[in-house]
Amino acid sequence: MACPENMFFLIVLFMSGVLVCFGQNGLNTTMPDRLDVLTGSCVQIPCSFDIPDQNKYTFNSTIPTSGVWIKESPYFFGHPDNVIFNSSETVNRYQGKITGNMSQKNCTTVFFNVTTSYTNKYFFRIESQPFKATDIGKSVDIVVRDLPSSPIITVSGEVKEGTPVSLNCSAVAPCPEHPPELTWTLPTQFTPKNQLQENPDQTKSVLSTVTFAPSYLHHEKNITCTAVYPVGASNKTAEHNMMLHVSFSPKDTSASISPADPVSVGSCVYLTCSSTANPPVTNFTWFQISEGKPAQVASGQSYTLNVTVGDGGLYYCEARNSHGCGKSKEVQLAIKGGGEHLDSPVGLT
Repeated sequence: MACPENMFFLIVLFMSGVLVCFGQNGLNTTMPDRLDVLTGSCVQIPCSFDIPDQNKYTFNSTIPTSGVWIKESPYFFGHPDNVIFNSSETVNRYQGKITGNMSQKNCTTVFFNVTTSYTNKYFFRIESQPFKATDIGKSVDIVVRDLPSSPIITVSGEVKEGTPVSLNCSAVAPCPEHPPELTWTLPTQFTPKNQLQENPDQTKSVLSTVTFAPSYLHHEKNITCTAVYPVGASNKTAEHNMMLHVSFSPKDTSASISPADPVSVGSCVYLTCSSTANPPVTNFTWFQISEGKPAQVASGQSYTLNVTVGDGGLYYCEARNSHGCGKSKEVQLAIKGGGEHLDSPVGLT
């Protein structure tokens, strides 16, 4: 018996001596759950099938096997309009072809000149002698859009100054015969590496990878990946914008003193340290040049000083975060009429 008695759902029809089986156990197909497609383009449906053990003796791979695609519902008897493609027919409602080798149970199919009316659910059926079956438990949703979906940008690892990092841009390629072209807009020189790759569900996508060593000057700069899809004589474009966040040690560290002019003993002076860093500076330290050597005198971004005779001289600050530190140039605190001796600047970086 070609159809098992314990099938979850079973209809057996004898038509001209040919056994026709419908049921979840009659045919098992593997294909994506959903495909997003562009109007005017093509769509490739990755597809393979298998015959359950209890029915394998009725399927002969050496006999020509036709593939049938049915939309909306797998039950096409009484609904002939649901059959949109039959590989055994020369004229079909949908223009397409089965590119897979049916004798090897590969039912991959391409439909051309897709329109928005193609948006629907599709089931696959095989017709061979003496076995015919439809997998009613598996379908693919085809969604046809006028505009492509945006590519996806991913970053491999932390974006850290001086450390090579890879940026990946991926765009779906529902029509592998005409895959999208990916281009980058980056604030640095680059050489992209592009390739057409197969996803776990056997759909295709284009992957573009750019590897470079970022600088702190790239922090908070915009990057863009653009996907250009050829559709007929025109193109359809989608892009993804992302801000680059680069981790770096303190840069452009500077110290300022107010007032900057010579001051009198007993007056109040404010020293301020500024720096650019990512993550932000966690510690500011002040040093005074004393006897030709730096000596720590305070902590904090700001340092307030009630001037004494011994306070005259050169000061600098140091800014530090988890990636390192940065030192400012020296600033001079001059005291009016103090006749103080100013230490020579020390070598600072």
